[in-house]
Amino acid sequence: MDPDTLSLGTVVVIGGGCYGTFYTRQLETARERGKVNYRQILVVDQDPACQVVHELSPDEDRRVVIADWSGFLDRFFADYENSDPASAMSDVIVPSPLMPHLMYQWLFRRARERWPGREISTVPFSTAPGTPYDATAPDHTRYVSHADWICPTHCTEPARCPVIRAPRTWEMAETMERWTHELDRVSPTRGPVLLECRHTVFAVGTFSVAAVLAGDRIIADAGRSPESVNVLVATVSACHGAVNLLHVGPGNP
Repeated sequence: MDPDTLSLGTVVVIGGGCYGTFYTRQLETARERGKVNYRQILVVDQDPACQVVHELSPDEDRRVVIADWSGFLDRFFADYENSDPASAMSDVIVPSPLMPHLMYQWLFRRARERWPGREISTVPFSTAPGTPYDATAPDHTRYVSHADWICPTHCTEPARCPVIRAPRTWEMAETMERWTHELDRVSPTRGPVLLECRHTVFAVGTFSVAAVLAGDRIIADAGRSPESVNVLVATVSACHGAVNLLHVGPGNP
């Protein structure tokens, strides 16, 4: 194998619609051109007749999994309980820009399983992140962005922003770190749990399975105290993010 070829394990593409079809096609094109190699692609969609099925030719290394996202993720991550930790390092998830905050929802369910006798809830933020765009959904998910303009479709977020044609002086991960410290001054807040979606190849952004499992360990460690604590959980790119505050109430750790 070419040493410059990126090596991945399982690639999970969330959604088999227009975005999932684009990402899957890009990955397969990148593989044909020797830019990436992977064990398999799993495209997850509830519709057995989703766009991926209709538009892409069959591929022995691609499988469409007909399932709702939450149920799939519960089963998918359960397989890592007793597996080799190294496998999680090369397995990645390709999120859709329009999907709900799925990884937070999985971490939330994990926390409820871990502490059935404690209050596990999603709470609103007591401070603002200070980003140009900042909107709160009814479920308390905070959608934030350092851009107050319309970004190009499938932007890879280079060091020089293609819209303002100037160096990109922001990094959403750093914003989340600062925000966590600010929140901690108001009430005990741990984290941040950061799932960083970064450009991987051919305009496809991914975050690692290892990062999700590490986030689960951060939450487990935060709850070792019998006191209540919040944990900031964010799925971010360089410019944008979806953020929640997970509350673990007082009780037996």
